[in-house]
Amino acid sequence: MKEKISVRQICFILIAYNAASKLLLYPTTAASSVGNALIFPALFNLVLQTIIIWSVSFLSSRTDKSFFELLENTFGKITARIIFGFFAAYFLVSAIIPMNEQQLLVHDSFYDTMPSLTIFLPFFIFAVYAGVKSFTNVGRCADIMLPVFVLCAAAFLIMSVGEADFTNLLPVLTQPFTKVAGFSVATLFRFSESAFLLMFMGHYKYKKGDAAKLTVSYAAGGLVVIAIMAAFWSLYGALTPTRSFAISNISVFFPVIGFVGRIDLFLVYAFDLVALFAAVLNIQMCVHCLVKTVGKNYRILYSVCINAVLIAMTFIFNNNYTVLQKIAGDWLWIPALLFAYIIPVLAWTLRRKSK
Repeated sequence: MKEKISVRQICFILIAYNAASKLLLYPTTAASSVGNALIFPALFNLVLQTIIIWSVSFLSSRTDKSFFELLENTFGKITARIIFGFFAAYFLVSAIIPMNEQQLLVHDSFYDTMPSLTIFLPFFIFAVYAGVKSFTNVGRCADIMLPVFVLCAAAFLIMSVGEADFTNLLPVLTQPFTKVAGFSVATLFRFSESAFLLMFMGHYKYKKGDAAKLTVSYAAGGLVVIAIMAAFWSLYGALTPTRSFAISNISVFFPVIGFVGRIDLFLVYAFDLVALFAAVLNIQMCVHCLVKTVGKNYRILYSVCINAVLIAMTFIFNNNYTVLQKIAGDWLWIPALLFAYIIPVLAWTLRRKSK
């Protein structure tokens, strides 16, 4: 079995990368849109995506074939390649927002003044290198990143809970239901890890109980996100929308910081490393889909081309974050709904036995 990855490593991805990708600008965006109801759209989307994660995980117990093999067995190789070509485009588009948020975090948290755009360009050197790596390497990186994530998330919660006033979350759901529901739909693209799990199918050996492990892992990562979002609003209240990044602002009131300085920035650096690996996972998935689509293992060429597109997007949307986020909120929920919700469910209709 080529490109092996273990269930344990996928669980780590569903915990750490799942949460890290949502804890950059999503809390602030939610606070700006729905106020103190910010945890409810996240909770709704988490429950919905957890169900899809379970569906794909349980499908793995019914076949040892990969998703590409299921498509090939049902529709033929040409159609399977075309579908994977669309998935490649989807993962490429999905990489834009995490990449842009990485850029903004680097500029906002690590520099006192706005640095040159060239400061962020080394990201693409890493992204090109990571893009050529197989699922085996992805899993090994997840083994390293989970302890880093657990340490950072626990520290952020410990440093914030003592200073937070959770009554700021009251009264509950005073915002119009249509507003909360609309934001849930607009941010559906942030809860789309089932597309990753679909790609991992057939590359790990399923054992009894693994569907439950994968599902619980994803739910656990999502609950960490909700807990930090709740603490974030409890700290700042109505001022929350003015705070750019939750992870760099959630611990500033910790009493020790007043004596020794911003020691929490070390945690922000470490957490950003996890978010970095979460961002490049989209690039790695895009390369994997292109290998299947073209039928040639020219990974370095695919990775360079993908990152060339992302570099172009970086220059186009530099200092235009608001425009990019508006485009994402208006349109990205559509491909996310198709590739991370509808197709994973329809995968159950694919032929699981050889013709």
